[in-house]
Amino acid sequence: MAAVNLIGSYNYALVALSVLIAMFASYAALDLAGRVTAAGGWTRAVWLLGGASAMGTGIWSMHYIGMLAFILPIPVAYHWPTVLLSLVAAILASAIALYVVSRQKMGGSQAVAGSVLMGAGIASMHYIGMAAMRLPAMCQFNSFLVVLSVAFAVLISLAALWITFHFRDEKTGIGGKKLVGAVVMGAAIPVMHYTGMAAASFTPSGMPAGLSQAVSISTLGTAGIAVVTFVVLGLALLTSSVDRRFAAQTLELQEEKLQRSEAYLAEAQRLTHTGSWAWRVAGREALHLSEEWYRIYGLDPEEGMPAWDERLQRTHPEDRAKWRGAIDRAVAEKSDYEVEFRILLPDGSVKYIHTVGHPVLNASGDLVQFVGSSTDITERKHAEEALRQAQTDLAHASRVTTMGELTASLAHEVNQPIGATVTDANTCLRWLAGETPNLEEARAAAMRIVKDAKRAAEIIGRTRLLFKKGIAERELVDVNEVIREMIVLLNSEATRYSVSIWTELAANLPQAMGDRVQLQQVMMNLIMNAIDAMKDMDGRRELAIQSQPAEDEHLMVSVSDTGVGLPPQHADQIFNAFFTTKLHGTGMGLSISRSIVESHGGRLWAADNPPRGASFCFTLPTKSETHD
Repeated sequence: MAAVNLIGSYNYALVALSVLIAMFASYAALDLAGRVTAAGGWTRAVWLLGGASAMGTGIWSMHYIGMLAFILPIPVAYHWPTVLLSLVAAILASAIALYVVSRQKMGGSQAVAGSVLMGAGIASMHYIGMAAMRLPAMCQFNSFLVVLSVAFAVLISLAALWITFHFRDEKTGIGGKKLVGAVVMGAAIPVMHYTGMAAASFTPSGMPAGLSQAVSISTLGTAGIAVVTFVVLGLALLTSSVDRRFAAQTLELQEEKLQRSEAYLAEAQRLTHTGSWAWRVAGREALHLSEEWYRIYGLDPEEGMPAWDERLQRTHPEDRAKWRGAIDRAVAEKSDYEVEFRILLPDGSVKYIHTVGHPVLNASGDLVQFVGSSTDITERKHAEEALRQAQTDLAHASRVTTMGELTASLAHEVNQPIGATVTDANTCLRWLAGETPNLEEARAAAMRIVKDAKRAAEIIGRTRLLFKKGIAERELVDVNEVIREMIVLLNSEATRYSVSIWTELAANLPQAMGDRVQLQQVMMNLIMNAIDAMKDMDGRRELAIQSQPAEDEHLMVSVSDTGVGLPPQHADQIFNAFFTTKLHGTGMGLSISRSIVESHGGRLWAADNPPRGASFCFTLPTKSETHD
């Protein structure tokens, strides 16, 4: 007698419940996918694991309630280890789905591969779940419907992945698109399940069902599964909502901080007159120009970013070659660049700009853009000039003060050749007035007159030069000659205090590029300080001046004395402005001297000169280095 298939029926309330759970699980999947996408690092792994567990539980619950909705005229129990295995399959399928849809991009091949794996997981969950059935009947499957159910699983998975990927980022409220997507997915997923159920047919068996580790599910148990599922999915959605809210608040705070930082940056740029910029090497197109950059260049940001030619036109015609040359070299060498130039504004005003650029390379090492800043240094340039003028005026005042102090010595120095000239003139007249004029003696006297007059003229000329106020002029200067000039000029002052001067000047000393008058002032200050340090000392009073070549194409001059030496407690302050150990000193001589030497690219320092006295030394770059 042929076996008769058992006729089954469905509890439509449970069917509807299974579809509702499928929709709820689908909505949770859409929501959780957005959190997994937004997370990173270990947080992403936690969301992926937790989301897969919640989503897998929902899909499994839909499947299991769908199976409980199928009623046979025989008792049915379920092998609980196999049921748990079907739950694991559901969670794995959910993990695959969340991983695929949470990536930044989902190409066609990724979508297909993901849908195959996810569909295989769902199909495995379904048929493993059916294998958990324990009943006194044999189960057979319609191959066509089984294949069709698997195909449905893959296709539905592909649609679910597409919907989830495109609707995952909706953030406002429940989300209309997300809700529609959940309804579509929730209605489609049960299609696979009930197709798989239709593939199975049951015939009575005389063999009793194996009920080891099998349990029967009551109505209360079914309700419990549904409640637990809704609780799990609800908690997942609640957690996702709280996380989204915190993320939104964090984003708002970050945006607020960013806006505040941008405001501070803009204010800092305004205060420092510095504008930031970025431009692409290909086409030299501007990518970013800050508000302060526009203000510096006198351009309107509302008119858009200026083209390269427009930026070039703003550059002063005399500085365009320098500006372009610096940029071209930086592009060729993929290096930083720094250049100062002028820009010419439409109203005819000129600004001085200091620009610094930094290259940006791509992963292949190709130069793609430059970023940097442009600073308006015009005020620093109306200020540097004023400072230079003030320093010049102060140095001139110091020279005048010193020369005023030397009036008596200068008068004596000038009176010597003048007196000698008068004497020689009288002698010349006497030789010519004789009965037989002695022309040879008269000629000799006349030559001495010329020599003494020249000497007086030189002293007066040097003195006038030190009184002269004018713009510093750089020229090639013979430092040895400057030393000799100052010795002649200050010789009477040294003689007045019984100071002997000896020199050791290097032959063929390289010339220095500098201002002759300023270097004379340095020598005058150092010699006068040395004389002042010795004039009240007992014993020998010697002033030694030496010149010699130094390292790194520099020359060095030293002025050594046998005076009181450096102040023991204040040796490090002697070059400070207004510091002095003299009763009537101004405290400016050494400060001005150091300023002059450093402006020439040299260095001035002092040291004790055992057994007594002090030495002041300074270096100057020679002609070759200056030209470099």
